[in-house]
Amino acid sequence: MLAATVQVADRLDASVAAAAGEVVALVGPNGAGKSTLLGALAGTVAATGSALLDGVEVLQQPPEQRPVGWVPQAGLLFPHLTAVGNVAYGLRARGVRRSPAQAAAHAWLDRLGVGELAGSRVAALSGGEAARVALARALAVEPRLLLLDEPLAALDVTTRTDVRRLLRTTLAGGAAVTLLVTHDPVDAVAVADRVVVLEQGRVVQDAPVADVLTAPRSAWVAELIGLNAWRGTARGGTVDVAAGGRVVAADSGTEREVLALVAPSAVALHRAEPAGSPRNVLVGAVTSTAFLAERVRVTVATTPPVTAEVTAAAAAELRLGDGGDVWAAFKATEVRLVDV
Repeated sequence: MLAATVQVADRLDASVAAAAGEVVALVGPNGAGKSTLLGALAGTVAATGSALLDGVEVLQQPPEQRPVGWVPQAGLLFPHLTAVGNVAYGLRARGVRRSPAQAAAHAWLDRLGVGELAGSRVAALSGGEAARVALARALAVEPRLLLLDEPLAALDVTTRTDVRRLLRTTLAGGAAVTLLVTHDPVDAVAVADRVVVLEQGRVVQDAPVADVLTAPRSAWVAELIGLNAWRGTARGGTVDVAAGGRVVAADSGTEREVLALVAPSAVALHRAEPAGSPRNVLVGAVTSTAFLAERVRVTVATTPPVTAEVTAAAAAELRLGDGGDVWAAFKATEVRLVDV
């Protein structure tokens, strides 16, 4: 079990806890402190605070003595060693004799599907093969804490899918705590049990994956998964948006700080001001369009800015490329408020 409260001057003040065998995805914008937290736990970043791993304080231990496996963003395989030499390196550094270290390294390479590449140099490996070797090297030392810093970021779509599946099957039922830094919500859904959201070095949400996806408390996460998200103050059914403008919601709760969420598919676009029931009607110029299969994602410079998702036929009928203003309308019942 991991129970950590870690501080790094002006960069991080965050607490994370996880049970043995649990995979926790760390997400957040660039500079949020995700890699800093991993570096502090691995011992490559000086930190204060406490990190109890199975009841033992690891922040006071030299990096080489910590029961931690680490896969940094670039993998950082040793180019002068073969694949099996890379995997055996950590074991040899911990005092394991050459023969058993080599045997364990071969076993891990076989388990991760690259056993035939044991004698290959790093330069001869593809991105996916190198990712598997880096993971084998981290796992071979049987860590109590496994740190994965965007291990799939440099892979193409097909290889990413294969390695993601490998991660899920390899980590399932394991004894280690795993912290996985990712910018891809698919990684979190496919691999993680829980998500911790970091912003400006602090935890803003810690919840199961499904809860974070359906009720994000971070505008960054909401936008990442495709939702309109406006932070503001709710007062008697309206939200005064911090960045400007107002949104009407079917909520008459007490005054509080909220994140107002609207699915782009719930936003209708019009060339003239619409009549009827929508409580929210905003007007502005189209700033971008993106085609998603048979639908078009349209961003409009209203106050606050809004993104709609319409059919390709509707986009053509609206003649969005002609310029001029459009009206974006959505019902108050489509506005979901999440307390922040």
